Amino acid sequence: MKTIDELLAEGVKGKRVFVRADLNVPLAEGTITDDGRIRAVQPTIAKLAAAGARVIVASHLGRPKGTGVEPAFSLAPAATRLGELLGADVAFAADTVGASAKETVAALADGQVAVIENLRFNAGETSKDDAERGAFADQLAELADVYVGDGFGAVHRKHASVFDLPARLPHAAGYLIATEVGVLKKLTAEVERPYVVVLGGAKVSDKLAVIDELLGKADRILIGGGMAYTFLYAKGYEVGISLLQKDQVDVVKEYMRRAEDTGVELVLPVDVLVSADFPDLKGKTPAVFETVDADKIPADKEGLDIGPRTRELYASKIADAKTVFWNGPVGVFEHPDYAGGTTAIARALLDSSAFTVVGGGDSAAAVRILGFDENAFGHISTGGGASLEYLEGKTLPGLAALEG
Repeated sequence: MKTIDELLAEGVKGKRVFVRADLNVPLAEGTITDDGRIRAVQPTIAKLAAAGARVIVASHLGRPKGTGVEPAFSLAPAATRLGELLGADVAFAADTVGASAKETVAALADGQVAVIENLRFNAGETSKDDAERGAFADQLAELADVYVGDGFGAVHRKHASVFDLPARLPHAAGYLIATEVGVLKKLTAEVERPYVVVLGGAKVSDKLAVIDELLGKADRILIGGGMAYTFLYAKGYEVGISLLQKDQVDVVKEYMRRAEDTGVELVLPVDVLVSADFPDLKGKTPAVFETVDADKIPADKEGLDIGPRTRELYASKIADAKTVFWNGPVGVFEHPDYAGGTTAIARALLDSSAFTVVGGGDSAAAVRILGFDENAFGHISTGGGASLEYLEGKTLPGLAALEG
């Protein structure tokens, strides 16, 4: 995989460099609530601009239908924030490969940066048809001379700008992707033990493949979040109206048996916070809840966070670790009454001397929203899905394209 430093050594002054970034930031009424992904790609863009490249930044945001511009998913706020971080004006094209994009790119001078509109406004970006996707990649290629892949959060997608475009242009990996891949190697081929994995999030089905893989690699797997209730149900516990995937119970039982056979500690909550009502996440009015043992969840209530004894238990399981990977909040952290479990996991990582990796997505957002210094962690990934698929041992199309 060619590095950006090798690309810079060859010279990029005056060249149109297409940077596939991941600017898929959360928005609330047009305002960015977490700019972590923009900050993560900023070093690559700044270095290219300083070397005299004419930088074209492209990304997706959300899941538009591919039928044209949808204002709610516009990259305009991300372009504005990127300009603030760069301390320079960033041009913005109102389309992806149309007149505005062509005019905006043509107007760039050496060292200037432009952002083109959301790639997913064009159906060709995400098409499963190779020809349709390739045709869109051809149009994108006309805008540039060189390709730099630095959108780690999208490398597990076989999309035109991620997979097809690098085949059409000289290409290299940006700083973010190089960092992310280096970190993931420390979680797979170069693991220091004890190796502890904390898995949360809503659905156990989203994590089955990574659990399957980690049962042969991790020393301890701590389960929290909505997915924990399928595990508790598999143990024969009443889980009330908690999130439950009954179709995954047999698989979960098999994983629990395998963990016991292979000596992997599979640790489940011993107490949980339960309520009859899901919390108000907008007004954040105080919740009505109680703490119960994990095997005593009332039939008319749902689990919304791990309890205080579980927080202490999980912290003790993290304390002596040498490597910790955490993916997924362990409660409804968006509400202050159910943020205690996720806060406790974050603190346990900070208190540990281990190499700590926060695996992107909601976990990364939680760290920032709850006020933790993200620089205190070993690494905060920009791609939750990509990180998980790498750990599952899958070939990621975007990485394979950069290696080609």
